[in-house]
Amino acid sequence: MRRRDVLLGAAASLVASPAFAASPQPFQPSVFPPLKDRAAFIAWMQANRGEDPAFLGPRFDRYKVLLSFNDLWTPSDKRAFLFTPREEFCLPQDRDGAYVGHYLDIGYGVTMTPPGTMGRMTSAIAVRPGDKVLEIGTGSGYQSALLSYLTPKLWSIEIIPALAKRTRGVYDKLIANGYREYESITTKAGDGYYGWESEAPFDKIIVTCGIDHIPPPLLQQLKPDGIMVIPIGPPGAQHILKVVKKNGGDGETTVARSDLFGGKVIPFVPLTGGHQAGA
Repeated sequence: MRRRDVLLGAAASLVASPAFAASPQPFQPSVFPPLKDRAAFIAWMQANRGEDPAFLGPRFDRYKVLLSFNDLWTPSDKRAFLFTPREEFCLPQDRDGAYVGHYLDIGYGVTMTPPGTMGRMTSAIAVRPGDKVLEIGTGSGYQSALLSYLTPKLWSIEIIPALAKRTRGVYDKLIANGYREYESITTKAGDGYYGWESEAPFDKIIVTCGIDHIPPPLLQQLKPDGIMVIPIGPPGAQHILKVVKKNGGDGETTVARSDLFGGKVIPFVPLTGGHQAGA
């Protein structure tokens, strides 16, 4: 991360001068940056998070685009987007374009989903403080980073071992640089189709790869009244669904589905794994 060691200490509130914090101030759920004014946001983030305005400006500009499309729904969702340094999760050659509105290649045949799609998926699972959240498809790590500003209980599975290792390294580097909130993200390499049974049940599940059906193990590991967001459909032509699990008085489980993007087709990389063996 680009930082300037101008100050040994950091102001705990907005300052008028463009001073830089030596490292991010510890994340506190009660503290919000300016959400409406670009210049005030940049100055606050420099003073309190030690971040470079070269990235803060584009981040705020993309944030305004997300607001115009109703991709961020609550003040906490908005803060999560503004706090997350997306440039740290893309490949080095793409850092300057971290806040573009399209997919970014991150290697291993995997892409980083556009900010707006990730923002709306995050908003749709309506994470509350203390919710247990499972992510299927760690990928770049950006999605779980967003979620870490909403709950300290996160588990994420990546099926590509080398990508899982690289992304864990990104988290650990950021933690060492002061982003202690990412300590809440527990990761492993594994087949996400089968969920994380030893940590179940989960209040919320977010799936960041496409499949043509809802995996039964994930539905089983979702609590009653829990929410799952998942891209459903044939390869390259998924619809992102919000799935709400209900358990009836007779013990029967029902599922309510709604389309987050009003029927728009949004392609995702496929959810691969052992469930495909008989296909």
